[in-house]
Amino acid sequence: MKRTLSTSTKSFATIVFSAIMFASCQKSTLNPADAVPAETPAKDKPTAISALAANTINFSGYTWTVRSTSAGTQGPGPNYWNSSNAWLDANGHLHLKMQKDAQGHWSCAEVTSANTFGYGTYQWKIECDLNNIDRNLVLGLFTYSGQDGYDEQDIELSRWGNPSAGQFNYTVYPAQSGVRYKNVHWNTANITMNGTFSTHRFTRNKTASIVYESQHGHYDAGSSIARKIFTSSDITLSALNMPVLMNLWLMNGTAPVNGQSYEVIIHEFKFTPLP
Repeated sequence: MKRTLSTSTKSFATIVFSAIMFASCQKSTLNPADAVPAETPAKDKPTAISALAANTINFSGYTWTVRSTSAGTQGPGPNYWNSSNAWLDANGHLHLKMQKDAQGHWSCAEVTSANTFGYGTYQWKIECDLNNIDRNLVLGLFTYSGQDGYDEQDIELSRWGNPSAGQFNYTVYPAQSGVRYKNVHWNTANITMNGTFSTHRFTRNKTASIVYESQHGHYDAGSSIARKIFTSSDITLSALNMPVLMNLWLMNGTAPVNGQSYEVIIHEFKFTPLP
């Protein structure tokens, strides 16, 4: 799920502001013409993403920035974000946790890749109890350019406040040539999971389609318990190379109904570029 970061106020002295702008280097932005099939360095990450705190971890062969807010809340939610809610264990697995912070706020977790990725398959092997996920909790696995309402492909594991709703949600936001915020969305019926291991993936194809899949266990292929295909006839698909984000957050910033912390273990993220 995308987020909107607050902008700074204007300088009180126009002449100082002008001098700063003159001396500053221009920041690169993502351009559809720059899209290539494989991953590229993240030097062109949009401002909304590069503005995160500079805490980093190395997971699944990539560097990730860990989100933290010094004060107040930010979207999605909005929520409090704490860098201590994301860490690696001795096996190299990534933990994301939603829990109360020292001030008594429910705080959430998010990491953003330092690399950008294009056409190919994005896959996550995760460990958590999806049968009993709190109705207000959202686990997001997605790509996002930083332009709200555009250029986003989501896997969101959430019941969106409805305890009887299905857990698996697949959403695509349009390319910037499309209608902002006009997304296509599909969610499953309520699925009883076989244990706590599951695999989730989507493939961005050059043939203007995105294929989503989820399955029991940790596998690179096999039978799906959920599958959906979106094509260019459904929505204008983005061709940008974008960072990958993983986050665990509370819908509308609402406390979990069960009053309990929740933890997700991501065993692996893997990107396989198309030939």
